[in-house]
Amino acid sequence: MSAIGRRKVAMSPQELLKILVLSGDEDLDKQIRFWVLWDRNEATLNQVTGAVKEQDWDALRIRLCSRIQYLRTGMRGGMRAGFDSINDVVIIGAAQGICAYIIDFYPSIQKRTEQGVVVGYDGRYNSKRFAHLIATVFLNNDFKVYLFSRMVPTPFIPFTIVTLKCLAGIIVTASHNQKEDNGLKVYWTNGAQVMEPHDQRINEYIGNHMEPKPSSWELTMLDGHPLLEDPYRLIFPQFYEALKKLIPSVYLESNECSQLRFVYTPLHGVGFTFMREAFYQARLKPLIPVPEQKDVDPEFPTLPKPNPEAGRDALKLGIKKAEQEHCTLILANDPDGDRLAVAELDPRGRWKLFNGNELAALLGWWALDSYKVRVAKPQVSNCIMIGTLISSRILASMARVEGFVYVEGIPSFPWIANRALELEKSGRTVLFGFEDCFGYMFGMTLPDKDGIGPAMQLASMACHLRSSRNITLIEKLREIYEVYGFHSTLSLFLEAESKEVIDDIFENIRNSNPDGGYPKSILDGEFEVVHIRDLTTGLDTSFPDRKARMPVDESIHMITFTFTNGYMVTLRTEANAHIPKIKINADIAGLPEEKDWEDLQDKLNKMTNAVIQEFLQPEEYALIDPRRTSD
Repeated sequence: MSAIGRRKVAMSPQELLKILVLSGDEDLDKQIRFWVLWDRNEATLNQVTGAVKEQDWDALRIRLCSRIQYLRTGMRGGMRAGFDSINDVVIIGAAQGICAYIIDFYPSIQKRTEQGVVVGYDGRYNSKRFAHLIATVFLNNDFKVYLFSRMVPTPFIPFTIVTLKCLAGIIVTASHNQKEDNGLKVYWTNGAQVMEPHDQRINEYIGNHMEPKPSSWELTMLDGHPLLEDPYRLIFPQFYEALKKLIPSVYLESNECSQLRFVYTPLHGVGFTFMREAFYQARLKPLIPVPEQKDVDPEFPTLPKPNPEAGRDALKLGIKKAEQEHCTLILANDPDGDRLAVAELDPRGRWKLFNGNELAALLGWWALDSYKVRVAKPQVSNCIMIGTLISSRILASMARVEGFVYVEGIPSFPWIANRALELEKSGRTVLFGFEDCFGYMFGMTLPDKDGIGPAMQLASMACHLRSSRNITLIEKLREIYEVYGFHSTLSLFLEAESKEVIDDIFENIRNSNPDGGYPKSILDGEFEVVHIRDLTTGLDTSFPDRKARMPVDESIHMITFTFTNGYMVTLRTEANAHIPKIKINADIAGLPEEKDWEDLQDKLNKMTNAVIQEFLQPEEYALIDPRRTSD
């Protein structure tokens, strides 16, 4: 997709409206007028006026009569004209809304001019322009603006907020979405991504500030403005200094002596420069980049979707390069550098692509091990690790043996980061936080997931294991299972025709027994349900008062069933999903004495299939499994 055009429109908005023949639909025509009056971008304005001339009212209704929402995960969408998409008008409206919310929350002019906000951007089409529009809005409202002059990974934003004590931060990115997409994420004063109630309030404020002010278009504001500063030279060295502190000096020495090499791909994103510096600072051998994917390219030409979760499809060129270089380890970041994927060659010559939970087991073990080495008087009982209710319970099993505390929460890195900050403030030591989709927070250098610091740690772990014991990451993972019990997970989803179908399915689950209530077993009673947690209704049968301790959200469905044999499955939906779907996250946690791992894996597969058939009834509700459909 080419960049959105930026030339000014020759004809005035009023003149355009005079020659356009509108639809006659009052609401649609109102939105068309808004767009024509507000948009100063020739390319997106022409998309709307062209559709009006062609009388493509259905397309216009989709694009103009609904607004893209700011959610807990941020705001993302395709780059095209329309209030439902990402473009200059929507970005300016979002910036105006975020700015107005911060002003209401922090009315002090002194705070705005001294602490200000930080703005960064990735390598996607229009990211730089969108960041400049956002910075312009804040400068017009007398904010100090730390605007990065070059592309940076997302972790630089929360780190800068904490380091410079900013009021908030914004990164323009669509993470690992397809090339047509872009968006933004907002971080709050504590450095963590915003969550309730800030995300909801920001969404409301954006809706009330959609009309671009004339001054919001004036990018000349950025030329020599006294409140504008590029923080790159200040932040870059401090970022690595902070990450390096989490690696014990003895491991830095073993890194220097190790001959272990790593192939690396940023998947056409911003990561190479920053990972190269990370390896230099950690005294690791220089990275071997995948040449076709080393440089920033918003086309993502070698990938249909630059997502490390795509497994072998994402790492295909990495594997090719590693085999050419006789290298046994591959690291990958997503395009904005906040996720980490890893692959290792096993002794039989096959590549093991670690899933997100397996990497969490390794990094969690390493976080505890390096803490004990790094700290003179370690207090393990005061230490915390954090995961989500859909992640593997391997760290919970580790905690029971080692004595640290494992905290489980909702599937949301904003929740993980904010909870970690609360725990740190109370005097606890947060060692590690993770979610299963390759998101890791190693220590509290920055309160968000980060693909760079954990990569330094992963590589240091691999070097230490190889030099001290001559074992691989694969072998270390097996050791972890030997000590704490075998753990395995399954993640999949089923698509439905509509949200109403999904509502019916979950209503049926909640009233599946003749006497009412949730299912009590599967496979004719072979496996019984012992606990049910429904975070839509607030039920949790594991507590005497049967009330959930985790946040309840009535806008989504989320039910977790725990069975007698260590099997757990969560059935859930997502708010505002483009395609109605039910996500299934299943996990089996074996005891250390259960050594038949194949049997546990078979039970995981067997029980998950049974839950799908008995609870979701895919044939009756015409659910589609994308894995079993072909082009």
